[in-house]
Amino acid sequence: MISQANTLQEQVDRNIEILRTELPTFFDKDVSYDIYTKDILFEDPINRLKGKLSYRIAFWTLRFHGGLFFTEVHFDLHDVKQESAQQIRADWTIRGKLLLPWKTQLFFNGSSIYYMNDQGLIYHHVDTWDREPLAILKQFLPNQPQPN
Repeated sequence: MISQANTLQEQVDRNIEILRTELPTFFDKDVSYDIYTKDILFEDPINRLKGKLSYRIAFWTLRFHGGLFFTEVHFDLHDVKQESAQQIRADWTIRGKLLLPWKTQLFFNGSSIYYMNDQGLIYHHVDTWDREPLAILKQFLPNQPQPN
């Protein structure tokens, strides 16, 4: 008989593998949603939304706007690791070339913390960014210093 701890760890390992595989391509194709609870809570510096449908719409919106406003956009995943028994951390960079006449670039680093319930499903996803939202939006303006 498999213990509950082994089953939880197997789900955590599965979550890590799915995140590691799917996050780098989420601007191009949809992600799997079976690793999230139906009432997933997502928070970042400008958004707070609840429920799997809202979460799916958020990913769709990112893909839509990525294709609409960028000549290229990338999600560079640096690391995905288990932080504790029921927490996963992903460190990443978003970078892209905006579809604007002044050829500006977008660049910022962030991290995602995924909190899991006793079944190993993600019920809370929190993103933090390395700069304030206004500083990120200013990258859209002409004559801004290019990101490092």
